[in-house]
Amino acid sequence: MVPTEQIRFTRKNIAKTFGSASESYDVSARLQRFSGKHLMPWLPEQDDLTVLDLGSGTGFFTDLLASKYQRVIGLDIATQMLRFAQENRNESITWVEGDAHHIPLQDNSIDLIYSNLVIQWFNPLDNAVKEILRVLKPGGMFIFTTLVDGTLHELKSSWRQVDDDQHVIDFKTAAQLNDVFSKQSCQLVEQKCQDIVLEYQNVIHLARELKGLGANHLANKKNRGLSGKAKWFKMTEHYQDFLEPSGIYPATYRLFSGLVVKT
Repeated sequence: MVPTEQIRFTRKNIAKTFGSASESYDVSARLQRFSGKHLMPWLPEQDDLTVLDLGSGTGFFTDLLASKYQRVIGLDIATQMLRFAQENRNESITWVEGDAHHIPLQDNSIDLIYSNLVIQWFNPLDNAVKEILRVLKPGGMFIFTTLVDGTLHELKSSWRQVDDDQHVIDFKTAAQLNDVFSKQSCQLVEQKCQDIVLEYQNVIHLARELKGLGANHLANKKNRGLSGKAKWFKMTEHYQDFLEPSGIYPATYRLFSGLVVKT
């Protein structure tokens, strides 16, 4: 079990990491665009709903939700992300700074919660799911995407041949996600898992995109300094094992999409 103080420190670091990426996030977010749009067919047609975008980031999809629903709230842990969203998105949106483990909203107050590539950062996930269900109305929906085990396996494999430090976040398996929801007062009624392969000019391009997304925060990393140049170049040599004939470097993202209904 992770000590409470360590969890708080980790969440603070995540907020800082994503906040510093607010200006570059929309440029880097190829995967976020794909996964977010992937959830659109699951959105209810009824428009007089109160909707929460949990982990709203720059507010790109919060804006789309506001064009469809009457009351939309964007919640994020990163102050800079919220500031960027407030300055650039629909004025009707209510912006709230908060943590998914302590959502500052009333019980049974939300019809729909939308969350795009966020819950992989929730630790512990089951506590966050309890909070999500607390604020959802009975029969309310939680639709989400997340990344699961198998994501960035090329990068993980390449680093594993260099040292035993953590360089890539440990993602949950699809089975673990199903287990989390099976223990709560809800039903995971729809789910889909698919591999998305993005192409990069080189490994530096991949690293820059991960940093631009704020996705370079690693709670269990032993060495907090930059990886040495020798280690970095050794890793890139191993990554060439995955090189495509066209000279492009692939990176696999295993995308899990889910639709949960509160019972």
